[in-house]
Amino acid sequence: MGKPVSFSIIGGGGFRAQYYLRIAQALPEQFRVNGLVVRDAAKGEMLEREWNVPTFTTLEGLLQKEKPDFVVVSVSRSACKDYLLQLAELGIPALAETPPAPDLEGLLELHEKLTLTGARVQVAEQYHFQPSHAARLAFIRSGQLGQLTEATVSISHMYHGVSLIRKMLGAGFEEVAIQAMRFESDWVAGPTRSGPPTEERIIPLQRDLAWMDFGGKLGIYDFTKDQHRSWTRSNHLSVRGQRGEIFDNRIRVLADHETPLYMDLKRINRGEDENLEGYFLKGIMAGERWVYDNPFAPARLYDDEIAIASCLQHMANYAAGGPDFYSLRDASQDHYLGLMIEKAIVTGGKIVAERQPWAL
Repeated sequence: MGKPVSFSIIGGGGFRAQYYLRIAQALPEQFRVNGLVVRDAAKGEMLEREWNVPTFTTLEGLLQKEKPDFVVVSVSRSACKDYLLQLAELGIPALAETPPAPDLEGLLELHEKLTLTGARVQVAEQYHFQPSHAARLAFIRSGQLGQLTEATVSISHMYHGVSLIRKMLGAGFEEVAIQAMRFESDWVAGPTRSGPPTEERIIPLQRDLAWMDFGGKLGIYDFTKDQHRSWTRSNHLSVRGQRGEIFDNRIRVLADHETPLYMDLKRINRGEDENLEGYFLKGIMAGERWVYDNPFAPARLYDDEIAIASCLQHMANYAAGGPDFYSLRDASQDHYLGLMIEKAIVTGGKIVAERQPWAL
């Protein structure tokens, strides 16, 4: 194996940046973080002690010392644009966090100043790389569902959920008719990004539902705030085609018009019972066929870390001249449709998400 991929991170103190640091620590033969840009010098010193990675208060200071293969821009959506423009001017490939801009105006500016000029930028949308979703996509690509007609995604908020809907349906940049609503009730507060609850509290719950007509294909978005971390609310994803469906981990398809086939997406772990190979996800099977192999086994990463490590792996290939894996065009489309769902919720009427310049 050659030397590890070298990358730097702008914004090392945030929640998302911690993923990249943990992944590089778990997979030192594949990834190396050669520096963090942290404007707060005191916070930088703390991160240096915790992760044994050099920190710099400016991008210029980092680039005087290091030559990364690419740079991860892990800052707020409002600050992301300026760093992407700066890296493009320097000719350094960039992996932007989601979403790459806060609003449609910002997305259009990035399209004009980066995509149209050939800047080397990708976006770290990881959900379709999570093992369960990657397995579903592999089964879809087998063609056994036939022509796809519907996808229901109740997994994560707005652009993440929209990304999965578009991936599952194979949708592009077409015009989309949207209807949406919000239902409010109460529930017992559960875990958040900050950790588990410290007491029982009743808080307001907002459930957003949207129906997206892609023209012959229906996408249904269904998300309740913090449900992806909840102990009492379930995630759900289903995909339907002419010849069958995937419903969470269950598959129903036809061998022929009179022969139904039933199977499950089965996770295969090592280290269970008498297996002594270590504890890690080996892959996922559908019936007798592997539909997902964990590319980072035997590292002990959880699913979201596997997905983000996949983004890094694809980004390394992209920075070396390889193909797109989640472009600014795709990221802009998913965020735009998320913004339009929010607009449809507020207005309560049917709206149309029009084709945008990045669709051309």
